[in-house]
Amino acid sequence: MKFENVIWNEDCLNGVDKIPDNSIDLLLADPPYCLGKDYGNNSDKMDADEYLEWSYKWIDAFIPKIKDTGSFYIFLSWQFSPEIFSHIKKKMVMVNEIIWDRRVPSMGGSVRKFSSVHDNIGFFTKSKKNYYFDLDPIRIPYDEETKKARTRSIFVGKKWLEVGYNPKDIWSVARIHAQDPERQDHPTQKPLEVINRIILSSSPKNGIVCDPFMGTGTTAISALANNRKYCGFELNKDYYNNIILRIKEHSKTKDLFT
Repeated sequence: MKFENVIWNEDCLNGVDKIPDNSIDLLLADPPYCLGKDYGNNSDKMDADEYLEWSYKWIDAFIPKIKDTGSFYIFLSWQFSPEIFSHIKKKMVMVNEIIWDRRVPSMGGSVRKFSSVHDNIGFFTKSKKNYYFDLDPIRIPYDEETKKARTRSIFVGKKWLEVGYNPKDIWSVARIHAQDPERQDHPTQKPLEVINRIILSSSPKNGIVCDPFMGTGTTAISALANNRKYCGFELNKDYYNNIILRIKEHSKTKDLFT
Protein backbone atom coordinates (compact mmCIF):
# COMPACT_ATOMS: atom_id res chain seq x y z
CA MET A 1 0.00 0.00 0.00
CA LYS A 2 1.27 3.47 -0.88
CA PHE A 3 2.00 5.51 2.22
CA GLU A 4 4.17 8.35 0.88
CA ASN A 5 2.46 11.72 0.32
CA VAL A 6 -0.84 10.31 1.55
CA ILE A 7 -3.25 11.56 4.22
CA TRP A 8 -5.99 9.28 5.49
CA ASN A 9 -9.31 10.63 6.74
CA GLU A 10 -9.56 8.34 9.75
CA ASP A 11 -8.51 7.81 13.35
CA CYS A 12 -4.73 7.32 13.45
CA LEU A 13 -5.06 4.30 15.73
CA ASN A 14 -7.30 2.58 13.19
CA GLY A 15 -4.92 3.28 10.32
CA VAL A 16 -1.46 3.02 11.87
CA ASP A 17 -0.84 -0.42 10.34
CA LYS A 18 -0.88 1.18 6.88
CA ILE A 19 2.57 2.53 7.70
CA PRO A 20 5.40 -0.05 7.65
CA ASP A 21 7.59 -0.45 10.72
CA ASN A 22 10.97 1.31 10.64
CA SER A 23 9.94 3.53 7.70
CA ILE A 24 9.50 7.05 9.14
CA ASP A 25 12.36 9.54 9.42
CA LEU A 26 10.39 11.94 11.60
CA LEU A 27 7.23 11.49 13.64
CA LEU A 28 5.80 14.95 14.29
CA ALA A 29 2.70 14.93 16.47
CA ASP A 30 0.44 17.72 17.70
CA PRO A 31 -2.29 15.76 19.51
CA PRO A 32 -5.20 17.19 21.48
CA TYR A 33 -4.02 18.61 24.82
CA CYS A 34 -7.07 17.60 26.88
CA LEU A 35 -8.11 21.22 27.32
CA GLY A 36 -11.64 20.90 25.94
CA LYS A 37 -10.99 22.42 22.51
CA ASP A 38 -13.61 21.90 19.81
CA TYR A 39 -12.24 19.81 16.93
CA GLY A 40 -15.70 18.83 15.72
CA ASN A 41 -15.63 15.70 17.88
CA ASN A 42 -14.91 14.63 21.46
CA SER A 43 -11.19 13.97 20.98
CA ASP A 44 -10.21 16.77 23.38
CA LYS A 45 -12.91 16.19 25.98
CA MET A 46 -11.65 13.15 27.90
CA ASP A 47 -10.97 13.05 31.63
CA ALA A 48 -7.33 12.97 32.71
CA ASP A 49 -6.99 9.19 33.15
CA GLU A 50 -8.71 8.47 29.84
CA TYR A 51 -6.53 11.03 28.07
CA LEU A 52 -3.28 9.57 29.37
CA GLU A 53 -4.37 6.01 28.54
CA TRP A 54 -5.25 7.12 24.99
CA SER A 55 -1.96 9.03 24.66
CA TYR A 56 0.12 6.04 25.69
CA LYS A 57 -1.80 3.84 23.26
CA TRP A 58 -1.22 5.91 20.13
CA ILE A 59 2.37 6.69 21.09
CA ASP A 60 3.17 2.98 21.56
CA ALA A 61 1.55 2.22 18.21
CA PHE A 62 3.60 4.79 16.28
CA ILE A 63 7.06 4.45 17.83
CA PRO A 64 7.80 1.20 15.90
CA LYS A 65 7.17 3.10 12.65
CA ILE A 66 10.20 5.35 13.29
CA LYS A 67 13.53 4.41 11.72
CA ASP A 68 16.46 3.60 14.02
CA THR A 69 17.99 6.94 12.93
CA GLY A 70 14.67 8.77 13.25
CA SER A 71 13.16 11.27 15.67
CA PHE A 72 9.88 11.98 17.43
CA TYR A 73 8.66 15.49 18.28
CA ILE A 74 5.47 15.90 20.28
CA PHE A 75 3.60 19.11 21.20
CA LEU A 76 1.98 19.10 24.64
CA SER A 77 0.80 21.44 27.36
CA TRP A 78 2.40 21.65 30.80
CA GLN A 79 -0.61 19.90 32.33
CA PHE A 80 0.28 16.47 30.93
CA SER A 81 3.79 16.76 29.50
CA PRO A 82 5.49 15.29 32.63
CA GLU A 83 3.50 12.03 32.47
CA ILE A 84 3.72 11.65 28.69
CA PHE A 85 7.41 12.54 28.49
CA SER A 86 8.12 10.00 31.24
CA HIS A 87 6.25 7.33 29.28
CA ILE A 88 8.16 8.02 26.06
CA LYS A 89 11.49 8.04 27.95
CA LYS A 90 10.93 4.37 28.76
CA LYS A 91 11.12 3.62 25.04
CA MET A 92 13.24 6.40 23.49
CA VAL A 93 16.03 8.83 24.35
CA MET A 94 14.92 12.33 25.33
CA VAL A 95 17.18 14.87 23.59
CA ASN A 96 15.41 18.15 24.45
CA GLU A 97 12.38 19.72 26.01
CA ILE A 98 11.74 22.76 23.85
CA ILE A 99 9.68 25.65 25.17
CA TRP A 100 7.69 27.40 22.48
CA ASP A 101 6.98 30.97 23.64
CA ARG A 102 3.85 31.91 21.70
CA ARG A 103 4.41 35.64 22.24
CA VAL A 104 0.99 36.13 23.77
CA PRO A 105 0.48 39.89 24.34
CA SER A 106 -0.02 41.25 27.85
CA MET A 107 -3.73 42.03 27.91
CA GLY A 108 -5.06 41.16 31.33
CA GLY A 109 -5.51 37.41 31.73
CA SER A 110 -5.37 35.29 34.87
CA VAL A 111 -5.53 36.97 38.27
CA ARG A 112 -5.14 33.85 40.45
CA LYS A 113 -2.10 32.36 38.67
CA PHE A 114 0.56 33.22 36.12
CA SER A 115 -0.78 33.24 32.56
CA SER A 116 0.23 30.25 30.45
CA VAL A 117 1.96 31.47 27.29
CA HIS A 118 3.98 28.49 26.12
CA ASP A 119 3.74 24.96 24.72
CA ASN A 120 6.11 22.12 25.56
CA ILE A 121 7.74 20.21 22.70
CA GLY A 122 9.48 16.92 23.44
CA PHE A 123 12.32 15.81 21.14
CA PHE A 124 13.10 12.08 21.30
CA THR A 125 15.28 9.72 19.29
CA LYS A 126 15.70 5.96 19.10
CA SER A 127 19.48 6.21 19.53
CA LYS A 128 21.72 8.28 21.78
CA LYS A 129 24.12 9.14 18.95
CA ASN A 130 23.04 7.65 15.63
CA TYR A 131 20.16 9.94 14.72
CA TYR A 132 19.73 12.48 11.93
CA PHE A 133 20.16 16.11 12.96
CA ASP A 134 21.30 19.01 10.78
CA LEU A 135 21.71 22.32 12.55
CA ASP A 136 22.87 24.41 9.58
CA PRO A 137 19.47 24.89 7.82
CA ILE A 138 17.91 26.33 10.98
CA ARG A 139 20.70 28.57 12.26
CA ILE A 140 19.66 32.13 13.06
CA PRO A 141 21.89 34.74 11.35
CA TYR A 142 23.83 37.20 13.49
CA ASP A 143 23.01 40.82 12.79
CA GLU A 144 25.70 43.07 11.32
CA GLU A 145 26.26 44.87 14.62
CA THR A 146 27.06 41.59 16.35
CA LYS A 147 29.38 40.51 13.55
CA LYS A 148 31.22 43.83 13.73
CA ALA A 149 31.64 43.48 17.49
CA ARG A 150 33.26 40.09 17.00
CA THR A 151 35.95 41.06 14.53
CA ARG A 152 38.80 40.37 16.98
CA SER A 153 41.38 37.90 15.76
CA ILE A 154 40.09 35.06 17.95
CA PHE A 155 36.83 35.06 15.96
CA VAL A 156 38.34 35.25 12.46
CA GLY A 157 37.40 32.26 10.32
CA LYS A 158 34.82 30.95 12.78
CA LYS A 159 32.07 29.21 10.80
CA TRP A 160 29.37 29.92 13.37
CA LEU A 161 29.87 33.69 13.07
CA GLU A 162 28.99 33.55 9.38
CA VAL A 163 26.28 30.88 9.34
CA GLY A 164 24.47 31.91 12.51
CA TYR A 165 23.69 30.50 15.91
CA ASN A 166 21.79 27.55 17.33
CA PRO A 167 18.12 28.46 18.04
CA LYS A 168 18.55 26.89 21.51
CA ASP A 169 15.63 25.26 23.33
CA ILE A 170 13.40 28.30 23.82
CA TRP A 171 11.67 29.28 20.58
CA SER A 172 10.02 32.68 20.54
CA VAL A 173 7.64 32.52 17.58
CA ALA A 174 4.32 34.34 17.53
CA ARG A 175 1.17 32.26 17.46
CA ILE A 176 -1.03 32.62 14.38
CA HIS A 177 -3.50 35.46 14.86
CA ALA A 178 -6.96 35.66 13.32
CA GLN A 179 -5.81 38.19 10.70
CA ASP A 180 -2.71 36.23 9.69
CA PRO A 181 -2.79 35.12 6.01
CA GLU A 182 -1.52 31.71 7.17
CA ARG A 183 -4.58 31.27 9.40
CA GLN A 184 -6.92 28.31 8.83
CA ASP A 185 -10.20 27.40 10.52
CA HIS A 186 -8.67 25.41 13.37
CA PRO A 187 -8.37 26.21 17.11
CA THR A 188 -4.74 25.14 17.63
CA GLN A 189 -2.89 25.71 14.34
CA LYS A 190 0.90 25.73 14.65
CA PRO A 191 3.01 28.32 12.76
CA LEU A 192 4.82 27.15 9.65
CA GLU A 193 8.02 28.65 11.08
CA VAL A 194 7.98 26.20 13.99
CA ILE A 195 7.17 23.18 11.84
CA ASN A 196 9.83 24.15 9.29
CA ARG A 197 12.47 24.25 12.02
CA ILE A 198 11.63 20.73 13.14
CA ILE A 199 11.44 19.24 9.65
CA LEU A 200 14.61 20.92 8.37
CA SER A 201 16.70 19.89 11.36
CA SER A 202 15.39 16.38 11.98
CA SER A 203 14.62 14.83 8.60
CA PRO A 204 16.82 14.39 5.51
CA LYS A 205 15.85 15.53 2.04
CA ASN A 206 13.39 13.02 0.53
CA GLY A 207 12.82 11.65 4.02
CA ILE A 208 9.33 10.78 5.26
CA VAL A 209 7.57 12.88 7.88
CA CYS A 210 4.52 11.37 9.59
CA ASP A 211 1.88 13.42 11.41
CA PRO A 212 -0.86 11.41 13.16
CA PHE A 213 -2.96 14.57 13.78
CA MET A 214 -2.66 16.64 10.60
CA GLY A 215 -5.09 19.37 11.66
CA THR A 216 -4.55 22.11 9.09
CA GLY A 217 -1.95 20.16 7.12
CA THR A 218 0.97 22.44 7.97
CA THR A 219 3.26 19.41 8.32
CA ALA A 220 2.44 18.34 4.76
CA ILE A 221 2.95 21.86 3.40
CA SER A 222 6.31 22.17 5.16
CA ALA A 223 7.39 18.74 3.92
CA LEU A 224 6.55 19.63 0.32
CA ALA A 225 8.21 23.04 0.54
CA ASN A 226 11.38 21.50 1.95
CA ASN A 227 11.69 18.49 -0.38
CA ARG A 228 10.43 15.90 2.07
CA LYS A 229 7.60 13.38 1.81
CA TYR A 230 4.68 13.18 4.22
CA CYS A 231 2.01 10.85 5.48
CA GLY A 232 -0.56 11.15 8.21
CA PHE A 233 -4.11 11.13 9.45
CA GLU A 234 -6.93 13.58 10.09
CA LEU A 235 -10.17 12.42 11.66
CA ASN A 236 -12.27 15.53 11.00
CA LYS A 237 -13.68 15.44 7.45
CA ASP A 238 -13.79 19.23 7.07
CA TYR A 239 -10.19 19.60 8.22
CA TYR A 240 -9.17 16.77 5.89
CA ASN A 241 -10.83 18.46 2.90
CA ASN A 242 -9.11 21.73 3.76
CA ILE A 243 -5.72 19.98 3.93
CA ILE A 244 -6.21 18.52 0.45
CA LEU A 245 -7.14 22.00 -0.82
CA ARG A 246 -4.05 23.55 0.80
CA ILE A 247 -1.81 20.94 -0.78
CA LYS A 248 -3.33 21.56 -4.22
CA GLU A 249 -2.95 25.32 -3.84
CA HIS A 250 0.64 24.92 -2.67
CA SER A 251 1.42 22.74 -5.69
CA LYS A 252 -0.03 25.35 -8.06
CA THR A 253 2.00 28.14 -6.45
CA LYS A 254 5.17 26.07 -6.51
CA ASP A 255 4.68 25.27 -10.20
CA LEU A 256 4.66 28.97 -11.01
CA PHE A 257 8.22 29.34 -9.77
CA THR A 258 9.79 26.10 -11.04
